[in-house]
Amino acid sequence: MLVNLTNHPYSEWGEQQRETARCYGECVDIPFPMVPPDADAREVELLADSYFDRIMQLGSPEVITVHIMGEQTFCYALISKLLRAGVPCVASCTARDVTVMEDGSKQVRFHFSRFRPYVAI
Repeated sequence: MLVNLTNHPYSEWGEQQRETARCYGECVDIPFPMVPPDADAREVELLADSYFDRIMQLGSPEVITVHIMGEQTFCYALISKLLRAGVPCVASCTARDVTVMEDGSKQVRFHFSRFRPYVAI
């Protein structure tokens, strides 16, 4: 099972990313939380604890892989907990295509390449 903990639901992924994800089995979306910018480290840790519990209710570490991308301090806290529990975590790797428009704004397109595992050091 692939737990998709991002701001990008599985239904919105491109075909290449969906095809690559199939090796993990069923994909379950868990929307990424809003992490308040004024949250202190303890609040982020408590939020990570609640998401850890939610993920662990889905099955054993042997059948779950978590695709996690988002606010970095929350990701770090949750990924650390998941890896210690034996749950693999992956990031989506993309090529970024940026076009600068005439008005100075930028149009950005991301092209999925692969999933890369997070590793504990």
